Amino acid sequence: MDFETIISIFLGIGLSASVGFRVFLPLFALSLATYFNVWELNENWIWIGSTTAVITLGVATIIEIFAYYIPVVDNVLDTINIPLATVAGTVVMVSTVADLSPVITWALAIIAGGGTAATIKGTTSVTRLGSTVSTAGFGNPIVSTIETGTSIVMSIISIFIPVLAIILVFVIFWIVFKLYKKLKSSKAKPS
Repeated sequence: MDFETIISIFLGIGLSASVGFRVFLPLFALSLATYFNVWELNENWIWIGSTTAVITLGVATIIEIFAYYIPVVDNVLDTINIPLATVAGTVVMVSTVADLSPVITWALAIIAGGGTAATIKGTTSVTRLGSTVSTAGFGNPIVSTIETGTSIVMSIISIFIPVLAIILVFVIFWIVFKLYKKLKSSKAKPS
């Protein structure tokens, strides 16, 4: 496996993590990166860099970001976006991985791309639900802002510094694991 292939895997995993925070924003970032020739995608996925894709994904990104600021809609979006994030994470991964056989590419895309996106999206959904319950939804705009900001930062880092992106993915997973342990231990304690 050559260096370019490893970097393309890091890009895919980084963007898949970003998909866990916002589904369309990393796809839009990848579309822009392809459109401006920052990244070259697999032959079958070049359409992501088309003008039509840039505009469509840009509009979808704006709608998604603002929809997360609407009470009740944000929780509904979290429910819908868990499977969408899994698919989008898989698509991002399969479109970026270079020079691997289709079997390995798809296995990697489903496990690393879809799995990363689904894990992070599931965690953010639980976080928003906790915010809704504990603050009657008044804390949700703060959660939405943090998620959008994280998605933007992860998308930019993934595109321009994929090696740092993979490190940040591990940091995010470590935080998710710590939060899970804390939540699990607080449920186990008798009231």
